[in-house]
Amino acid sequence: MSERSRPIWPSYVLTILLAGLGHWYLGRWKRGGAWLGLFVVALAFLSARTLQDVVEAGEPFVVTALQFDAVNYVDVAVPLAVLVVCLLDVYLIGLTERTDSSPAAGLQSNGS
Repeated sequence: MSERSRPIWPSYVLTILLAGLGHWYLGRWKRGGAWLGLFVVALAFLSARTLQDVVEAGEPFVVTALQFDAVNYVDVAVPLAVLVVCLLDVYLIGLTERTDSSPAAGLQSNGS
């Protein structure tokens, strides 16, 4: 199946799972890698900020890392914003590809 004949909707689901996967599905490797990198950096800052206050010397790391009561909305806002903008980018790429591949677009460009 060529990249143009693929359905676009799986890219939305993949993007919700992990930023950048939808771009990879559409064949936009560099753009997908950039979104994935940005998302990982946002999650790293979330982890560093949140786990710094949660981890104590006497408790096991895994137990304290899974305590979600220390996570604030502000901590989650940056990775969530990156994910939402990435999803919007995938939508706009899909919209552009659909518009470029439609027969009406080919007629307009030939008629000029």
